[in-house]
Amino acid sequence: MSVAIVCASHTPLMYRGPASNETEQRVRTAFGRLGAFVKGFEPDYVIQFAPDHFNGFFYDLMPSFCVGAGAVSLGDWGGATGPLDVPEKTALALVDHVRAENFDVAVSYRMPVDHGFVQMWEAILGDFRSVPILPIFVNAAAPPIPTYRRARQLGESVGRFAMHSGKRVLFAASGGLSHDPPLPSIRDATPEIRERLINGRNPSAEAKEAREKRVLEAAVLAETGQGPCQPLNPQWDEEFMAILRSGRIWQADAFDTDKVREAAGRGANEVLAWIAAFGAFSTGGHFTMEQEFYEAIPGWIAGMAMMAARQSDAPH
Repeated sequence: MSVAIVCASHTPLMYRGPASNETEQRVRTAFGRLGAFVKGFEPDYVIQFAPDHFNGFFYDLMPSFCVGAGAVSLGDWGGATGPLDVPEKTALALVDHVRAENFDVAVSYRMPVDHGFVQMWEAILGDFRSVPILPIFVNAAAPPIPTYRRARQLGESVGRFAMHSGKRVLFAASGGLSHDPPLPSIRDATPEIRERLINGRNPSAEAKEAREKRVLEAAVLAETGQGPCQPLNPQWDEEFMAILRSGRIWQADAFDTDKVREAAGRGANEVLAWIAAFGAFSTGGHFTMEQEFYEAIPGWIAGMAMMAARQSDAPH
């Protein structure tokens, strides 16, 4: 049994939004290094925590957490479509385990996942089908969202499952860091937007094009320091990464989701996925941080971050 972890920001604007060629190359190089790390670890399967962006989960029924016993990529923002290679029996065994530890997660046998899950694998490995993935959805966009303490505790339960599996398990997360995409709130939405947030499945090609156009327009403004997106917050990003680096994941229990949103943007609570993944990874004991990357990229509306680590006594 051995465990490792990789985490990376995602953004639909990656390689699309305004950024210099040098910035794009630095990001590509960092993802390439993560790919080498994953291939070198040779996981039997990945347990990935990630959010959704009102593409697969909606307010008609919005769980805090959902384990996918099967999953299919929606292919938003140019990503590939089709089923993920989900180890169904392992997923169901994980559900039984976390239920026994008092976590009532939702279950899906055909969980729709968007770029929040698959983009990092397309960037790291070229194809999300390259590795078996057991996906765990974390609601980070549709208040009320789970607390940081609960995300950590669920992650720790998942970690205990992995530690007793006898398998080489790679924990993964994607989201954040400081990130303020033009995401609507149901509390003050127009009737049309409210309906999309409640049941926006299977949008028309015109609706998808209009949505992407709004985000791209916001990215162009963000690159020049203008609204509607609030500026990135590299200081907050570094403070968050320092908690993960320290191994004292419980320090994030004090985070308040509303204050995180105020400080780092409407998408910043996506780091709940990182907390869950590092909570899982921390059950393996001491670890060595092997890779880190960070760059604030306004035109991508993201504090782009990556981390990779393995147990200190794990073989290379």
